[in-house]
Amino acid sequence: MYRFLLTRQWVILTLIGLVLIPVMIELGFWQLHRHERRVAHNAKIGRALDAPPVPAERLTAPGRDVPDSAVYRRVTARGSYDPRHEVVVRRRTNADDEVGFHVLTPFVLDNGKVLLVNRGWIPADGPQTAFPKIPAPARGAVTVTGRLMADETSAASGIKDVRGLPDRQIMLISSGQQAHALGKEVLGGYIEQTSPQPDDGSPQLLGAPDHSGIGAHMAYAVQWWLFAAGVPAGWIVLVRREVKDRRAAAAKTESEPAEETAPATA
Repeated sequence: MYRFLLTRQWVILTLIGLVLIPVMIELGFWQLHRHERRVAHNAKIGRALDAPPVPAERLTAPGRDVPDSAVYRRVTARGSYDPRHEVVVRRRTNADDEVGFHVLTPFVLDNGKVLLVNRGWIPADGPQTAFPKIPAPARGAVTVTGRLMADETSAASGIKDVRGLPDRQIMLISSGQQAHALGKEVLGGYIEQTSPQPDDGSPQLLGAPDHSGIGAHMAYAVQWWLFAAGVPAGWIVLVRREVKDRRAAAAKTESEPAEETAPATA
């Protein structure tokens, strides 16, 4: 009754099932690992945001990348803004998904080194080719606080670093590029300013990253594993159905009366 399993159709079906089971199990573990990375990333952001601020030069230096463990860490710096060499970062959105610019202002430390400060978002009221009107930063010596961020790259952000832009406009924030443009020592990375608050609310300070969501990766992992478990269960159901149909067909054949052959007449 089970010899049909050796037919080409059933051999192919069985082989497909045997391939799908480990593939689906592996896809489930892939989603599980993505869930674990997301949870660890959220925890890292939370620890960085909750930690007390430290001087920026403890965590970064000219020509160095910001270590992953220091990203989002609150830092402070003492110095003065240099609005003459201010640039804007194109095609950035605010919390309401309005397109505008991020304002990137060099902040000259007391020792002469430069820290790049993202002072926040302003709307793109005029043509994209014109340099926007930017509220002036605080004058004189001030202490600035912000979240330390790594240099932006096209690979990490998906933003193409377009060349030939209008004067004082950039696509990506790069301490290396700004060090070349300024001719000064620039600390690696930049900070998203959190204080002091602008007097008139402009530029709009950037909000802290949302580190509460974990996504649906765990649900997807369970889903893949259920699919893997469903393959052998489905195979068994199909086999039992085939056996049932074959038995019914055999019983029907046996119950049919044999046709009598009429005798030939002389």
